[in-house]
This record gives sequence, structure tokens and C-alpha cells, in this order.
Amino acid sequence: MILKDVRSNKIESTIIITVFLIVVTLIVYFVCQYFELGIASVAIALAFSICASIFTYYNSDKIVLSLHGAREATEEEYRLLNNILDNLCIASGLPRPKLYVIDDPSPNAFATGRNPQNAVICFTTGIIEKLDKYELEGVMAHELSHIKNYDILLSTVVTIFVGLIVMLSDIFLHFRVRRSDDNEKGGAILMIVGLIALILSPIFASLMQLALSRKREYLADASAVEITRNPQGLIDALIKISGDRDILGTANKATAHMYIINPLKAMNSRGEISELFSTHPPIEKRIERLQNIR
Repeated sequence: MILKDVRSNKIESTIIITVFLIVVTLIVYFVCQYFELGIASVAIALAFSICASIFTYYNSDKIVLSLHGAREATEEEYRLLNNILDNLCIASGLPRPKLYVIDDPSPNAFATGRNPQNAVICFTTGIIEKLDKYELEGVMAHELSHIKNYDILLSTVVTIFVGLIVMLSDIFLHFRVRRSDDNEKGGAILMIVGLIALILSPIFASLMQLALSRKREYLADASAVEITRNPQGLIDALIKISGDRDILGTANKATAHMYIINPLKAMNSRGEISELFSTHPPIEKRIERLQNIR
């Protein structure tokens, strides 16, 4: 079942990344047409999309790590965490990813990168301090599973591409407003195209993140148990992380779907923690599925 889901993940990733490339190409093409660049518009749009794709593919992990102010988790400072990673890599047969930490008391973790050979796992200092060895093993195995199941490339590239599309749309609308030929029919059409791209791109991204993140979190949970043979460790970790009241300082909507637990939290009227954005399945359902694994 898991192998089938992995194949499905790879197909979905290819389709979604292709759609993003097409959208970026079209936005750049319309911008070039608006500035009357003629036949060169096609070449510029294609060149921009190809360059953006290559840059994102090779640097997406660095961009995400810099957004969170992450630093390398050295062997000297985080010996236990490094030992856990080494042991689980041997058990899973995966190449060892780089290990980073974020200085923040909120317990959480995520994986990023483009493939198992070029992957990164990042833990907050809060999760290292608040979870025991077996719980950390469960979380580490979960993140290794995202790497093994090829979730990391899509989740990281989506974050970068969505920001790029919104930025291009915003730039296009900015220049469109400043043009003097506001009554031009062609300009009005392009104005509409820019508005549609600006409005729909973040909505499309949010819906996609919501659907894919939920499905892939279930798969990563199941795959983690295959590695550790200890569902209780991950269950206890999920309970502790979801019940913690510290707020992750570097959390944002663009990267929330990457974490093991949604880091965007707020207190409701009863003083309980509630999630603002449902990019993850309910904790209760994740725990129920883990308890039913035989």
C-alpha cells in the first residue's frame, strides 16, 4: 500500500510542478506582451521559467532554512539527536540527511530538500528539550519518511513557486496601474489576467497544500512506524507537540504545511489551543490510525 502511495506522490508532484511552470510562463509572457516585446516574449517567458525552476530545484532547501534562521546541529552540541538520525538511517537504508536546528521553545520539526541524497531535517530546540528519546525517534522517523516518500521536493518547491507567482502578479499590476493608456482594450485584458493570477494563485496553493499535506502526513506516520516498530513513540510525540502552548516564532502560512504539526496556533475563548489553518489531519485521527497499525 505504501509503495503505491509513493508512486502516486511522484506522479502528483510531477503534475503540480508542471502546472506551476506553465502558470509562471504565462504570467511572464503576458507581462512581456504588455510591454510590447513582441516575439521575444515567448523566449523571455520560457527562459525565466527554466531559470527559476533550476534555481528553485537546487536552492529550495537553503531558502527555507534561511527563512527560519536554522543552524547546523553539530555532533558536539546535539549528540543524542545525531545518534538517533544515524541509527534510523541504517534501519531505513536512507542516505543521511543534514541535520539543522531552530532556536525556538516551540516543539516542532520538518524536512526539506530535493531528493533523499540532498535532504535536510530540522528540529526546534524546544522539541529536543521536551521529548524523550523514543518520542524523538518517532518524529525523526516521520521526517525521514517524508524524504523516503518524495514529499520534500513538492512541499518545498510549492512554497517557493507560490511566492514567485504572487510576486510576479503584484509587479505586473503595479506597472499596469502606472501606465497612462488605461483605456486600451489590450491593457484592460491584461489587467484582468494579472488580477486573476494574483487572486487565484495563493488560493490554489492553499487548497493544494491542505489536500496533499493531510494525505502525506498519514503516509509519513505509517512509514515512520515501519522504521521504528514503535507506534507509541510517535503517538506520545504528537500528543506532546500538539498540546504545547509555545508559539513558533518563525511560523508562517507559506511553510506551515511542512511541519509535523501545524505551527500556526491560537488560543480560543476557553484557553485551549486551536489550529488556524487545517493543513494537517486532526491529531485524534492520526493517533487513531497509528493505534490501529498491526
